[in-house]
Amino acid sequence: MSPSEARDTIDVVRIDSKHAPERIGIVHLGLGAFHRAHQAQVVEQCIARGERDWGICSVNIRGNRALVETLRDQGFRYHLAEYTDRAHVTLREIGAINETLFTGTDSQGQQGEDLSVLLDRLSNVDTRIVTLTVTEKGYYLSPSEGTLLSDDPAIAADIAHPEAPRTAPGILVEALVRRRQAGLAPFTVLSCDNMPDNGERTRRAVVALARRRDAALAEWIDTGVAFPSSMVDRIVPAMDEEAFGRLRRLGGDDPAAVISEAFLQWVIEDHFPQGRPDWAHAGVEMVEDVAPFETMKLRMLNGAHSLLAYTGPLMGLETVAEAVTDPLMQRLLRRYMREEAAPTLSMPESVSLEDYADALMARFGNDSLRHRLHQIAMDGSQKLPQRWLRGAEERLAASDDEQALKATVFGVAAWIRYTRGVDEQGRSYPVSDPMADQLTQCHALERSADRAAAVMGLESIFSPALVSAPRFGQQVQKALEVIEQLGMRAALEQHLANV
Repeated sequence: MSPSEARDTIDVVRIDSKHAPERIGIVHLGLGAFHRAHQAQVVEQCIARGERDWGICSVNIRGNRALVETLRDQGFRYHLAEYTDRAHVTLREIGAINETLFTGTDSQGQQGEDLSVLLDRLSNVDTRIVTLTVTEKGYYLSPSEGTLLSDDPAIAADIAHPEAPRTAPGILVEALVRRRQAGLAPFTVLSCDNMPDNGERTRRAVVALARRRDAALAEWIDTGVAFPSSMVDRIVPAMDEEAFGRLRRLGGDDPAAVISEAFLQWVIEDHFPQGRPDWAHAGVEMVEDVAPFETMKLRMLNGAHSLLAYTGPLMGLETVAEAVTDPLMQRLLRRYMREEAAPTLSMPESVSLEDYADALMARFGNDSLRHRLHQIAMDGSQKLPQRWLRGAEERLAASDDEQALKATVFGVAAWIRYTRGVDEQGRSYPVSDPMADQLTQCHALERSADRAAAVMGLESIFSPALVSAPRFGQQVQKALEVIEQLGMRAALEQHLANV
């Protein structure tokens, strides 16, 4: 606890979960902090209103077995601490989950034993919705082209052994096969991951994998399964010992607890042939077209987060709140959001992008969250096309201004420097990225210009047309040279002086 926090009186509002779901109507793939702080909290409100057929079976298909077992031991209940600021927090008990399963490989190399239980659950007539938070890499799509990565070992294994799937697309295909054979209507598949047009991208992955098995099955899925898109927004930092300590001081000694900001947004395309909870009563926006909202969030919020994540650590900054109070970072973020991201967006008249940018800066400054920059920096090769690069192509096409992409260019150069995995004092840090091996090979080159060119030559991330644009490719090379010569802070000072 910091000295300032020790001096403050914390106003805690406690809300207990008084009702339990009676049936499981939703299966969720990806039992992480975001799911527990976002979707499960919304479903909790629906259950409290009497919609008890929408309990959640939450599944980890990757490495965290301990969380699955902890929730079982706690009767599937846990606490969510929603911080308005450091002095005001709502501590909620969440009871929307009533089953947890593990099908991944744990840290000991042991395979989860719950795959058959999961497939039975997905084949149950009560299961009408499947939701996902498996991160961008969990869909096994090329970041730039959006095509299925059929040669990936995990997808190749699901193609070879479709009845024992391990990936999210493979699990969905096998479950839909079983429902089709049983004459059951297909469930609706709702992606809650930060990808543009995430419903269509999920459909693309599932249909492509199904086509490797049976063309008729692929056609049945493509025409008969609903894949609505959604946009999710809530800042949920990873839990660490400091966060658990804060919760214990609030009276929440809970190893499955999670912390979030008070703000929550969920925008969903309203296409659920088998029904859905009355999410609108919990503040969810049910709309015909999610695209403007998801693009706004990806380019403004997530794009700004990535700028912080790749510049901040090399300037000695640890958290979002710490970084956003730095005057240089404030100028970089405002330049990016207002002059590079906002011009690529087409929003309803009711949405003010200027107000949205101001609200984001205020949310980033919430120092109660301790949202670590290294957490946001994960999987950059998967995130950058959606957050920066597609918007950059649109901005280049619409503007002749030599300064049109200055912040984005600096951000890409900062990302390339970040992926070396060594800070400016020579200390190593892990680079968590599915393309880490390819990036390491690029960094083996001697000249910074060659390293930048090699990274931008990875066509699964960068389109050749964007890289060949002088206002992008050449400027990234120059920016990386300056960062490596001067250091991140001095390079950013020089960059902002020339904007």
